[in-house]
Amino acid sequence: MSEVLSPVANCFASGATLTHASANAALAAGLQRIAAGANGVDCAALAQFDSSALAVLLAWQRAAQARGATFEIVNLPAGLASLAQAYGVDTLLPERH
Repeated sequence: MSEVLSPVANCFASGATLTHASANAALAAGLQRIAAGANGVDCAALAQFDSSALAVLLAWQRAAQARGATFEIVNLPAGLASLAQAYGVDTLLPERH
């Protein structure tokens, strides 16, 4: 998880990798950011991912919603968007470019 903030207000950067091996650490770091007021994630740097990335994104979204906030997913890689569609969860990910 990168400590650099995205150019989008109140978003944090996803980092370059979000796979099964890094999912727990990424989840925890993102939950801390969301608890501190972040309302989105910028996935521009995300180059290596698997289905664990979808689980993490959805968990972050649920955490933000539990706080009464919306959660934006910015710059979702096309491959991850396709994976979300294949799993039938694409409509659950509010992505914008």
